[in-house]
Amino acid sequence: MKNVRLILTVLLFFAVNVLVAQNITITGTVTDAGTGEPIPFASVVLKGTQTGVSTDLDGKFSINAPGNGILTFSSIGYQTSDVAINNRTFVNLSLTSSAIALEDVMVVAYGTAKKESFTGSAQVVKSEKLEKRTVANVTKALDGMAPGVQTTSGSGQPGAGASVVIRGFGSMSASTSPLYVVDGIPYDGAINAINPNDIESITMIKDASAGALYGARGANGVVMITTKKGQESKLSVNFKGNWGVASRAIPRYETLNSYEWTEDVYYMFKNRNIANGVPSALAGPQALQEMATGAEKIFGSTQQYNPFSRSANELIDHSTGKIVAGTSLLWNEDWLDNATAKMPLRQEYQMAVTGGNNNTNYMFSLGYLSEEGLVKTTAFERFSGRANVDTRVNKWFKTGLNVNFAGNSSNSTTLGATSTSSSAYSNVFYSAMLMAPIYPLYQKDANGNTVYDTDGKALYDWGEDRPAGASAGWNPLANLEEDKYLSVSDNLSGRTFLEFGGLKEGALRGLKFVVNMGFDYAMSKSRTYWNPYFGNGKSTNGLLGIADGRTFSYTFNQILYWDRTFGEHHIDLMGGHELYKYNYQYLYGEKTGFPFGGLYELDAATTISNVSSYTNNYAIESYFSRLNYDFKDKYYFSASYRRDGTSRFKKDVRWGNFWSVGASWRVSQESFMQNLEWLNNMTLKASYGVQGNDNIGSLFAWQAFYSLQYPNQSMPGAIVSSLENAALKWEKNNNLNIGIEARIFDKLSITAEYYDRRTDDMLMDFPMAVSLGFDGYSKNIGKMMNNGFELSLSMDVIKNQKFNWNMTLMGSTIKNKVLNLADKPEIISGSYIIKEGEALNSFYLSESAGIDPATGNKLYWVWDETDGVRGEKYISSDYQKALQCREVSGNRIPIVYGSFVNDFRYAGFDLSLLTTYSVGGKMLDGVYNSLLYSTYVGQAAHRDRLEKTWKQPGDIAQFPRIDANGSARITRTKDELIDASYFAIKNITLGYTLPSKWAKKANLQSLRIALTADNLHVFTALKGMDTQYNFTGGTGFSYTPIKTVSLGLDIKF
Repeated sequence: MKNVRLILTVLLFFAVNVLVAQNITITGTVTDAGTGEPIPFASVVLKGTQTGVSTDLDGKFSINAPGNGILTFSSIGYQTSDVAINNRTFVNLSLTSSAIALEDVMVVAYGTAKKESFTGSAQVVKSEKLEKRTVANVTKALDGMAPGVQTTSGSGQPGAGASVVIRGFGSMSASTSPLYVVDGIPYDGAINAINPNDIESITMIKDASAGALYGARGANGVVMITTKKGQESKLSVNFKGNWGVASRAIPRYETLNSYEWTEDVYYMFKNRNIANGVPSALAGPQALQEMATGAEKIFGSTQQYNPFSRSANELIDHSTGKIVAGTSLLWNEDWLDNATAKMPLRQEYQMAVTGGNNNTNYMFSLGYLSEEGLVKTTAFERFSGRANVDTRVNKWFKTGLNVNFAGNSSNSTTLGATSTSSSAYSNVFYSAMLMAPIYPLYQKDANGNTVYDTDGKALYDWGEDRPAGASAGWNPLANLEEDKYLSVSDNLSGRTFLEFGGLKEGALRGLKFVVNMGFDYAMSKSRTYWNPYFGNGKSTNGLLGIADGRTFSYTFNQILYWDRTFGEHHIDLMGGHELYKYNYQYLYGEKTGFPFGGLYELDAATTISNVSSYTNNYAIESYFSRLNYDFKDKYYFSASYRRDGTSRFKKDVRWGNFWSVGASWRVSQESFMQNLEWLNNMTLKASYGVQGNDNIGSLFAWQAFYSLQYPNQSMPGAIVSSLENAALKWEKNNNLNIGIEARIFDKLSITAEYYDRRTDDMLMDFPMAVSLGFDGYSKNIGKMMNNGFELSLSMDVIKNQKFNWNMTLMGSTIKNKVLNLADKPEIISGSYIIKEGEALNSFYLSESAGIDPATGNKLYWVWDETDGVRGEKYISSDYQKALQCREVSGNRIPIVYGSFVNDFRYAGFDLSLLTTYSVGGKMLDGVYNSLLYSTYVGQAAHRDRLEKTWKQPGDIAQFPRIDANGSARITRTKDELIDASYFAIKNITLGYTLPSKWAKKANLQSLRIALTADNLHVFTALKGMDTQYNFTGGTGFSYTPIKTVSLGLDIKF
């Protein structure tokens, strides 16, 4: 009987297993966990096999599989999920967006890290945020994306980028820019060669715990760009198109029109006569006579530049100082408006193919971008392509290749202000903005009508008879048409890796050896052409300069990883070696003397005017290691060490040691916190480390050099061109970071951090008395401090399947102070000073005592010094004395800056609003000053001169008497500083995604259209002022930033 029971039991067990092992049909629906919408073309695979199906357009699937099997669900943009069948015939699953996973896993130096275990400071910017910004250069998309990150507005030149600093200035003369890393390898290519559509995420590393592993180049923070990869899924094709138009993002300064400007010049001449002793009754008529026939002759020698219907001698009513009533204009031509294109077009196209299986993932993309410039003839064009393939050959070997190519071409308004590029007159934002409104762009006849040639083309006026300041002999619009500032570049970047190990079991489990190789290669050619007929090239019968540059750099590293878990202990070790080499070759040739225009090759010219070439080489060798440890998934510790040797310093001091330690504590995981249902997570963290900086600009800063370009009669000659400093060494940054992260009520995420960054042995171009034969040399001097607070609040105000509203507020503070300048307590440069105890690049200005009502002269508070002791202040009109009595007068650093973001989603609609703000700080607006105090009589003038300047004795005025060349006799004072606060509407995007049930009828996976306004408007204290022009509070005559309004189409099929 016992044997029978045993046999029956065995048969029953066998029968049950047979039944379980038999295939059954499982059906179900795959949906989006966030929206509830079905996910078409999702992959459903029986784990461990090649058996799989895809969901249909309604997200439904049907698959035959064993009842004890496991199904793997995956789709592009979603986290992969495994589900046990458990003999069920119906399985529904909601996939979570991979965007959430991206927040949990961060790309860091030489790997990734879970956010909860990360002890450093970093901010991840996802592709969905970047894609809303219609920019050619991704640096312009970083403004407002992370606390502690500041950017400039950047030039409006198509393809141009913005400057970026992270947590203030880390140096005086050495670079303050962050290190850019693309797919794990430091990047030396052009940033605008990276198609923003190819970027998956950007991680901005801000402290030493996160960045010390980059040693020599990570002291100013790291911007880590991760490009898109393929995923395990059915092949998917994504097409994106974007069409838009551009216009000015910042309005023009308010300047005087022809009537107002002429009246203003009249007062200028009249008051100068009065100051020279001419009786008031005669000063006016004499002023008008000087305007017409005097030395300046603002209307030209034959009054050909008089735009009014009345002759110059009868133009002004001396009793009112106004133009006689009834006088009309014969022409009114705005030079800057004429140089500006009307609604320049921007168009961009992107096609990407992605897919993969258990072993191989792939992504291929092609892109095209064309941007017409706001200034006529300027443009940028980019062709780009990327291929990214990863494959697992077997369970212990994996490899991959990521290659990007971009061909860029552009035409700009000017390439600089040297003899080999362009003068300031060919910069239309200088010459056209400062052109007085009475001067015509085209030649005029006696009746004020435009003169045309025999082909019907308007003849440009070259203004040979214009007064000083009115660009005599120039016409910037004609130069735009005839001169060329062309540049083309071919950029090729590659990243490849070999990964051995990574086994999940066995004696070698957790052990992995990775070899990475990356390179960046760029060939660039720039061509500067000046036509032989007018402008820059007239005196030399034209000029052509061609510059060729070749950049090649590579990084080769070998890294060993060991990652194991022992009970509640987790250890992650890493150690490696890296070699980085950089080579740049430059060749320039320039010739003059062209027989006629339109010839763009050197062989067409007769005379060699300049030839030069040079080669730069740079190398860094490094050894590095890292330890990560956690206990019970709530106590975390990290440490890193890197030793760098650089070719920039002499061999005795070229090696630097950089390290960091960090720790974090997930307080919310403690038992005493478990009853707090409203607290989802809370982590405390702290880190400290030392990073280095060797980037002082010159690759050979410590060496003395000789220039061999000076012939000594028939023999070669040489002079010393730089001084040696063999002791020049690493600049070091000491970084402390303390932070807290929390999420409460499953709605509000909070991140707050305090940082203290101190720079020792600062690299600096140390100034010397010019009488010694040199203006300075490179030296390590002094200390500097940056510290501040950063806060980020992100709240899901409303979150359900129908309506989502997320609000994010970011704010940062920064305090900068120069602690020590060694043997030179202050360094003065123009209106700026670097001084111990003050912020870097503080304003150094005199103090105004108002305007003298009797004379219109500017008054100053000055003092005398006796044996270095300052006496009492008194009032003086001596501008030269005022120049000797200057004081520190504030700086550009804001009190607080940040961004405010709102994202809304309802049904298929989405709306995003990005705004940025800055409160506090000062600006010393050089453009406004040039328009207010004309250097020359023929320049345009700001509207504030109408009512705010002194005009006659007894006037109580804000600004002094205006005189030709008056700016040369006025010392700048602290009351000229303008509030640098601003509020900017950076981006508004309204999108609509077609419901999946409609998309499936067109055999599409998804379709989205979006209307975007980028860089829409900025509110400032002074109309026309660019408060983000630079980080020091100045402004200049440069290509104005642009705003773009565009329509986008995104189709997946």
